[in-house]
Amino acid sequence: MKTKDRILKTGLKLFSKKGYLGATTKEIAKTAGIAEITLFRHFPSKERLFEEVINTYSFLPALKGLLPEIAELSYEEGLRIIAKRFLDSLTIRKGLIQIMHSEIHRYSEKIHRIYHSIIDEVFKTLASYFAEMQKKGVLKAFDTELGARAFLGMFFSYFDAENFLMLKKYRRTDTETTIKEFVMIFAEGTKK
Repeated sequence: MKTKDRILKTGLKLFSKKGYLGATTKEIAKTAGIAEITLFRHFPSKERLFEEVINTYSFLPALKGLLPEIAELSYEEGLRIIAKRFLDSLTIRKGLIQIMHSEIHRYSEKIHRIYHSIIDEVFKTLASYFAEMQKKGVLKAFDTELGARAFLGMFFSYFDAENFLMLKKYRRTDTETTIKEFVMIFAEGTKK
């Protein structure tokens, strides 16, 4: 494994376990089996390392790779696949999401900008899919970025309730059924 990849993987692990504020560059370097100076050769600051971890391990790369795969599928099937992969991505990154929830109010303005720019890019990428479906005449006119926020927001709320609000005992359906129902509700509201 390349040194840069090892640093990113270790950064993800320690940021997920200790948070941005708790994980030090010294500890990340030691756990990655490198000198701290080597870490700084790849990432000039802790903020830059965090930004690259978020860029690399967010839903954005998966979503960008997914859009060409679903281009020829029905709208509903495409949405189901996006929703499933989004929930899978959130589940895999549960530790990082949990720690960011708990300490985001303590982050610097720069870290807030990094975090929000990635989220905005995810919304814009999904919005481009909706815009393409509008051009094909499948969807009615609506603000595609707001649509992207609404669609992913439904699933993030579901994930949040299941994992952090401990509402599993109130669940009436399994995840697959929930995806199917949410997609049906969303699709019915956006299709022509």
